[in-house]
Amino acid sequence: MVSQTNQLKQKDHSETITLGAGCFWCVEAVFERVKGVEKVVSGYSGGSIANPTYREVTSGLTGHAEVVQVTFDPNVISLVQILEIFWKTHDPTTLNRQGADIGTQYRSAVFYHNEQQKITARTLKDKLEKAAIWSNSIVTEITALKSFYQAEGYHQEYYRKNPNQPYCQFVIVPKLEKFEQIFSEFSK
Repeated sequence: MVSQTNQLKQKDHSETITLGAGCFWCVEAVFERVKGVEKVVSGYSGGSIANPTYREVTSGLTGHAEVVQVTFDPNVISLVQILEIFWKTHDPTTLNRQGADIGTQYRSAVFYHNEQQKITARTLKDKLEKAAIWSNSIVTEITALKSFYQAEGYHQEYYRKNPNQPYCQFVIVPKLEKFEQIFSEFSK
């Protein structure tokens, strides 16, 4: 399913941005816990083929990244805060990799929906780079969203439905703990 790329407002007050930070299960689990986030949908963006499947994307041959579309209420949480959570709950300095997940499908990426999101993302990236939070440079791609393809149903709300699965316990739980430690004021 393709969402409208130019659609920014969802309910006259909501905003949507598309983010890639490794496995979409991890990113989804973090943003489902954020105050002001109304919806998180796992999917694929940034590639060259229409309607890709998970199997195709994980082959690394489609150019798509695993991403989440985060719909949030900017009256509750700002885009800057959403992006800070994004950057600080994954490693934005590793090219095409997050932990054991390796390949372009796991790249760090911000797919902006409008010019203001582009400016905000680039400004915050520059600010974080200057703050030297990480010992290496940020490699996060910042590019316009061309299309978003919703992932198969079994990928949606994966952590919530499979909390005891080994990947969830060893990879997602530490990210959730990091989120709670750094961003407790934004936790639902």
